Amino acid sequence: MKKYFLLGCGLILMTASQAQNGKWQNLFNGKDLKGWKQLNGKATYEVKNGEIIGTTVIAEPNSFLATEKNYGDFIFEVEYKLERDFNSGIQFRSQSKPDFNNGRVFGYQMEVDPSPRRWSGGVYEEGRRGWLYPLDLNPTAQNAYKANAWNKYRIECRGPEIRTFINGVPAAHLIDPELPSGFIALQVHGIGKKQEDVGKKIHWRNIRIIENPAASQYAPYDSIYVVNNIPNNISAQEKQNGVRLLWDGATTNGWRGAYKPAFPAKGWEIKDGTLNVAPSDGKESTNGGDIVTTEEFSAFDLEFDFKLTEGANSGVKYFVTEKEGNTGSAIGLEFQVLDDEKHPDAKLGAAGNRKIGSLYDLIPAYKFGNSHKKVGEWNHGRVVVYPNNRVEHWLNGHLVVSYVRGDNIFKALVARSKYEKFENFGLAEKGRILLQDHGDAVSYRSIKIKTLK
Repeated sequence: MKKYFLLGCGLILMTASQAQNGKWQNLFNGKDLKGWKQLNGKATYEVKNGEIIGTTVIAEPNSFLATEKNYGDFIFEVEYKLERDFNSGIQFRSQSKPDFNNGRVFGYQMEVDPSPRRWSGGVYEEGRRGWLYPLDLNPTAQNAYKANAWNKYRIECRGPEIRTFINGVPAAHLIDPELPSGFIALQVHGIGKKQEDVGKKIHWRNIRIIENPAASQYAPYDSIYVVNNIPNNISAQEKQNGVRLLWDGATTNGWRGAYKPAFPAKGWEIKDGTLNVAPSDGKESTNGGDIVTTEEFSAFDLEFDFKLTEGANSGVKYFVTEKEGNTGSAIGLEFQVLDDEKHPDAKLGAAGNRKIGSLYDLIPAYKFGNSHKKVGEWNHGRVVVYPNNRVEHWLNGHLVVSYVRGDNIFKALVARSKYEKFENFGLAEKGRILLQDHGDAVSYRSIKIKTLK
């Protein structure tokens, strides 16, 4: 009889659990903080008029009111309002472990950012990697936040796919397998010792979640930019957006040596989904030589991950025509790939125009905080060439260079550069993409392209 009784209880519990899947559940009962716990800082959290109200206090680190339960795949919604502007956010799939910075909260955060940069709705990783989806990647969403009003946040997590929405506007789309589950938390950002920021309040209400929702319950795909941190992978929305792999992650298909009919027999290695320049003498194209795409491109959105070794130099060039027939590296506009600290080229040129992310020897890259990864870590580069000849360089989600091919400023920059001897430099209607062999060990992966019209 006992066995039957236990089995019956198990069936009842399983049925109750299944009944929760696909249905909205309130995470806040409107009366007290049952089901929540406070972590890290000592900002105050209280319940009034069916709302949770968080208040800043002086000299405390970031504070988090976290769910006692962890969540993996879900749809989450909350409304919030700031009484006065200050930074905050909604943690999700987050962790607090004794062996990580004495329990400091880390994990994904949907940003609340009313500052002039307007990144509310972007995705930040608290306590570790920093910005994963800064909202400069989706300017339309920068106008969705409502000052001095209630804002509605929605977070959708399905496997490695993370999507955020602010007041119904798609904000961020991230593919990242790093954190498959964790708690949800309401942040009151630390204010340091700024007395003028004491007592700032944020209100939350209508906090609810659907666990393990059906596919039909997720929002349909849209057309916003996707940050995909799975190597050599094209997500469903990227495919819908017209993005494809330019290197397949395994073979030399689609590539050949610059000025050569085939892929170099030496100097390049394909290993574990990476395309690697072999170290040699630190000089241009004296070992395997540069490689170029067999296709030519005019207007495009090019993405690539790259990893430097200490003191390394390389580059990603575009509008390469090979018509110059020169020795050394083939000629083209170049996204500089460089260890700025250890390679001497960083100190040459003018105003830093040979540093990482720059339009090499022409325009220096703007440096943001945390925009450069350490040597040995993967960086994400991006070059966008619009049909009107406006060009952008992006580094780890930050716009670092913007110019117009062929305008008077561009021509003046070329005239004072090492490229002045090349007729119509950088002005070809179309050209190839090039990865440079500069004799140093550099790795590439996740090379993707989208044709723009």
